[in-house]
Amino acid sequence: MKKIVIFSLLLIYGFSQAQNFQGLAVYESKTNTANMTSGWSSNREMTPEMKARIEERMKTMFEKTFILTFDKTTSWYSEEEKMDAVSSNQGFGRMMMSSFSSGNLYKNTKEKVFLQEREFFGKEFLIKDSLTNYKWEMSAETKQIGNYLCYKATAKKTTSPTDFRSYRRTDSDKEKATQSKDSIKSKSSNLTAGWDIPKETFITAWYTMDIPISQGPENYWGLPGLILEVNDGTTTILCSKIVINPKDRKEIKQPKKGTPITQKEFEKIAQEKMEEMREMGRGMNGGGNRMRMN
Repeated sequence: MKKIVIFSLLLIYGFSQAQNFQGLAVYESKTNTANMTSGWSSNREMTPEMKARIEERMKTMFEKTFILTFDKTTSWYSEEEKMDAVSSNQGFGRMMMSSFSSGNLYKNTKEKVFLQEREFFGKEFLIKDSLTNYKWEMSAETKQIGNYLCYKATAKKTTSPTDFRSYRRTDSDKEKATQSKDSIKSKSSNLTAGWDIPKETFITAWYTMDIPISQGPENYWGLPGLILEVNDGTTTILCSKIVINPKDRKEIKQPKKGTPITQKEFEKIAQEKMEEMREMGRGMNGGGNRMRMN
């Protein structure tokens, strides 16, 4: 009887510990902006100093630090608060920032749903949708990330048209050489003209079985361990710190700020605004029309 009581107490304690389990992971995100800036080399109105300054600003825009707070089934992913060197930029740069700089992200892997706060042209949205069902291909390949042994997994994902990190310049050298000064000026005013985005992106993830939860940075999930690194060809998100059961626990709640909307509906609104800005670019010399937010 005494052994049974002790065993029962151990089970209760173990269950309690599992219920109270929480972790914190810090991620550093960096994006290669070479494909975005390569088209500017043909713009004869820009000095080398101007180009270098813009390239540095874009590099800073895409270097972010995020914190993932997680338990067994839910997580909260948010950008670390810091002074933004490009927060005062206006126009297309600001639009890019508000588009790709996602707000707080909540994931529930048990219910397979996510909620994310997004701000676009001063309007706040709350995206609620199903988590992407990644078709991961597991590999026996391993590597060490910090103190954790990680396994490799790969998959493909549909690229969001509002993710500027995936944009590519499509202008060929021949086309650049035959452009007149006016056509270059018009094109540079036409925002994303001459840019393209792939329909699908190949992603590589590294996860650790030492932390057996199906979570990761951004919308990544679905592996039998915490994802510590993920790369989509242009952007790498790497975990730099992990704390298990931190002293200062954070309650993981669903975000409620913003107009409820689905991912598809948000992308439609964003694309419409981008097209509106393109039209404004075409009509800049004639005064153009003011852009409005419905």
